[in-house]
Amino acid sequence: MQIIVDADACPAVVKEMLFWAGPRMRVAVTLVANQFLRTLPLPWLRAVQVPAGFDVADARIVEMTQAGDLVVTADIPLAAAVIAKGGFALDPRGEWMNEDNIAQRLSVHSMMDELRTSGVQTGGPAPYAARDGKNFAAQLDRSLAKRAPQD
Repeated sequence: MQIIVDADACPAVVKEMLFWAGPRMRVAVTLVANQFLRTLPLPWLRAVQVPAGFDVADARIVEMTQAGDLVVTADIPLAAAVIAKGGFALDPRGEWMNEDNIAQRLSVHSMMDELRTSGVQTGGPAPYAARDGKNFAAQLDRSLAKRAPQD
């Protein structure tokens, strides 16, 4: 198992949690972004910079994902592709996307895209709050505890 992070829009607090969780649980953490990412020089942590372009980072994340991997992303189409490959998708607010809810999320995403394309102002997500970070941390801990490496 590895953790792959859609790092371009991932809150800094979530990345910091992953920097601590990776070595504690002996899980590799890979940040994927189309911009340079400064990371700590640690063997379990790496950053992958991809060229700029629409969904280039998403395509690289899907390419890297294997069954059982955890992908941290708020991108619903990316989460759907990860789930189709047998991976797990957790958004930075601590909400799981899975086979049971991804079709509905894709439908809502598509409807919102159509509204935005037609000029309707739909707003954006609520600001990231402390409770979002706590929820993410709790879900991450539960997930990693289930997949804890055997000594």
